[in-house]
Amino acid sequence: MAWEDDLFALLDDLEQQADALYDAERAPELADRSRAEYQQVTLASRLMASVGREVGLEVAGVGAVAGVLERVADGWCLVRGADQDWVVTMTAVRSVSGASDRAVPEVAWSPLARLGRASVLRRLAEAGERCVLHDTAGGRVDGIPRRVGADFVEVAVGEDARVVLVAFATLAAVQSRD
Repeated sequence: MAWEDDLFALLDDLEQQADALYDAERAPELADRSRAEYQQVTLASRLMASVGREVGLEVAGVGAVAGVLERVADGWCLVRGADQDWVVTMTAVRSVSGASDRAVPEVAWSPLARLGRASVLRRLAEAGERCVLHDTAGGRVDGIPRRVGADFVEVAVGEDARVVLVAFATLAAVQSRD
């Protein structure tokens, strides 16, 4: 019986060695798969997982924007600061601090998250909300959005309600005026 115990011990040892070799060979493959999968994660997906958190954004043409991330949608996000709200264009975001380590894939987003920034600007226009539109070069237009076209927003500026057209291509953020 002792030789059977020795044989089973030897077989157990060989099986453990085989498992260890398999794990060692598979570790780089799993790391490669993990890197490949992470390449599919978007900034918007990371921000979607961060809704409700205090974040800091560095925005082209604007600078630092901080507050609670209230909403993330197609091409934009809403940050509620202490004194004002910011609708920030995702392409203008240079960096983010305070984001969650997780991500929410776009297939799991609410249908409301599919609304583009034109929807937000239409809502501001309907409400007659005064705001500041910041462009990526640091320019500003202070006024009331009136109408929203395919790739621009029409803003009434000043006492004479002079019309200024702001192109979506350069729009970095919209700041509420409280």
